[in-house]
Amino acid sequence: MTNEPSSARRLGPPARLPDSTALSEFASLISQETNRSTCTGADRVEQNVPIYDCNVLVDRLVETNFRQQLTNEWGALLLSGPGVFVLQHAFPDTSIVDRATKAFLEIIDQQNVTEQSGGDHFAKAGANERIWNALEKFCIRDPEAFALYYANQFIALASEAWLGPSYQVTSQVNVVNPGGDAQQAHRDYHLGFQTDEQSAKYPAHAQRLSAALTLQGAVAHVDMTVASGATRLLPFSQIYDDGYLTWRRPEFQDIFQANYVQLPLSKGDAVFFSPALFHAAGPNTTSNVARMANLLQISSSFGRAMESVDRRRMCSAVYATLNQLVDSRVLDQGARDNVIAASAEGYSFPTNLDRDPPVDGLAPQTQQALMREACDNRWNQQKFEQALDAQLRRR
Repeated sequence: MTNEPSSARRLGPPARLPDSTALSEFASLISQETNRSTCTGADRVEQNVPIYDCNVLVDRLVETNFRQQLTNEWGALLLSGPGVFVLQHAFPDTSIVDRATKAFLEIIDQQNVTEQSGGDHFAKAGANERIWNALEKFCIRDPEAFALYYANQFIALASEAWLGPSYQVTSQVNVVNPGGDAQQAHRDYHLGFQTDEQSAKYPAHAQRLSAALTLQGAVAHVDMTVASGATRLLPFSQIYDDGYLTWRRPEFQDIFQANYVQLPLSKGDAVFFSPALFHAAGPNTTSNVARMANLLQISSSFGRAMESVDRRRMCSAVYATLNQLVDSRVLDQGARDNVIAASAEGYSFPTNLDRDPPVDGLAPQTQQALMREACDNRWNQQKFEQALDAQLRRR
């Protein structure tokens, strides 16, 4: 028996199931406390979770080097710290959240009329309301509300802190109805969606790197109290290398139940965490609160997003509105680029290099770059759509 950490035991071959030291190693990791010196930009730390006040951050972001310091801090928290942080007042103007909520409720009503229903990852199918591919559906239903929502600089900042530039946003709306049960504690996309047997086939480095490809987030669309099912979180659990092989085990579920923390969120707050963090929606014990969260599944441009999104359709839908919002100075260029990052494809590959060779660099132009070029030069709608179609034909 060895006292080496699991990452030292497994360097490359297919992962093996954890040995008898696994539980004690896991328990030791989650017993840590968040060091205040690792989150100096935070307003405070509660239950090991750093909490940032975006009303304060927005003023400090103009300070020299503060943006870089903050993204470095968030990246370190997700990697080797508690694995989670909360952004209070991420949407200081909650009317934007309300407008998105209206669109989501209309989509849910339409789904109910057409009897569209889908399963749920970690809860009983049909118990809650779900919108799969909420990103695209929101964009098509209300392009202006979509643009105002995803212009949010704190969603962009958190995404860049973990994934770097050219990240890809998808989202799924989850409504936990009154009386809804808690989810099973779990890890998420990618390996969290695999069975234990499938996960065990991946080598140790893939186990560790899976979480580096995705950032989990949730925006509160109502006041999410503990009673209404605020997300249960287990700080530091993302550090445990064997977590993708063990999270379903009863003894690990028991540790989660005994040690999770649960922080209420106000409407317009956001929480971001590593997909390797053990987490679960709590039970909704209220009689009158439908707990709505917009779950953000943000992927590295180096990987592929969870959902198949018609980004050409989205680009076409939001293009004219986006230019109008910039021309009327509702959005500046940075906010415009945030919307483009949430809408358009950010990676050049896969493609057909015979038809789509790299011209000005090592890779062909991305859909995001094409959209920025079109916005910069104020192409009309027809020219932009023709360029989109030509690019897709080449790809």
